[in-house]
Amino acid sequence: MGSIGKIAGRGAKRVVTGLDVLAGERFAPLRGLSVGLVCNPTAVDRRLRHAADLFHEARSVRLAALFGPEHGIRGDLQYMAAVGDERDRRTGVRVHSLYGNRPESLRPAGGTLRGLDALVFDIQDVGARCYTYQATMLFCMEAAAREKLGFFVLDRPNPIGGRSVEGPALRPGFESFCGVHDVAVRHGLTVGELAGLYREERRLDLALEVIPCRGWRRGMFQRDTGLPWVFPSPNMPTPDTALVYPGMCLLEGTNLSEGRGTTRPFELFGAPWLDAGRLAEALGAERLPGVRFRPAGFVPTWDKHAGVRCHGVEVVVIDREAFRPFRTGAACIAAARAQDPGRFRWRTEAYEFVEHLPAFDLLCGSDRERRAIERGRGWRHLTAEWTREERAFRKRRSRHLLYE
Repeated sequence: MGSIGKIAGRGAKRVVTGLDVLAGERFAPLRGLSVGLVCNPTAVDRRLRHAADLFHEARSVRLAALFGPEHGIRGDLQYMAAVGDERDRRTGVRVHSLYGNRPESLRPAGGTLRGLDALVFDIQDVGARCYTYQATMLFCMEAAAREKLGFFVLDRPNPIGGRSVEGPALRPGFESFCGVHDVAVRHGLTVGELAGLYREERRLDLALEVIPCRGWRRGMFQRDTGLPWVFPSPNMPTPDTALVYPGMCLLEGTNLSEGRGTTRPFELFGAPWLDAGRLAEALGAERLPGVRFRPAGFVPTWDKHAGVRCHGVEVVVIDREAFRPFRTGAACIAAARAQDPGRFRWRTEAYEFVEHLPAFDLLCGSDRERRAIERGRGWRHLTAEWTREERAFRKRRSRHLLYE
């Protein structure tokens, strides 16, 4: 079993990503290796140079293959759109898809790993269980363990901080690509820390090495790091989007617009039949911490209700430390359904390759949240259960923390 790297540079005055650390060391940990790089547009250094270009130019390591997750190497594909095999235009290196039309397309095919000594993972996560990049990382770790390859994670900060943990556990039978392992919906870990947890809890015989960030502390959010923000996916334009996402992503499991097709995805939500003023009042009465709700109208340019005026609210975070995105998302759905149960619908078509379960259940990791909303009980009576599960996850994650 390989060892996980520890923090370097505790006195650093600015945050430095794992990629910058590795490049500063002239790729010494990878010297002489033939590697495959799992990356997307977020894999950039402080000067916005892409990792694929840096690896390709390095003399001490051979970039033999690229692996593209959902949205692709260059990030030009929308969510749930298949990614094709191709050659990277800049480097000429073969790109192997890790996202297609079948469940098996989510994992590296055995032949794509032939001739490699190691896989390197460098992708900016957003700190939510349902965001698929960390599932891609786990599948790549499993493939590397099977093929006896080394696995390196170039760590990056969690953009929504590393202190808060929120949301229900993932119950057996509700696993999917948006919930591949039982971690909290808002897990508060970096991808490097997640890799350590996955290796232990999945019992992977894997030589894992994390190249940690320098200067990052658990209380930091993205805007505290001084690092550039590159869209991790087409509908994640700002760090503010990432902050609301662990709860507002639940709207993907309904017929409510989550703001896709607007300039404020996940910060706006609504539907043509809702009364925006009443909805804002109902949510205000919930007294959710760290957030306010502004009545808003919008017309999505694509996705749900494209070209139709929707009435809803803007979710305005006023205290990022106090804000609880999962509780906020559950409250938004409960309030919208209560206003017009006849027009509200749960998403019923197959979601992330799972045909037999509602998308909302997959995003929550259980069916109790949907059933509570259907019974008109809202969300508050579930908070005691969520709190117990959050506390249990904090204990599990504690031994995998690489940062203070």
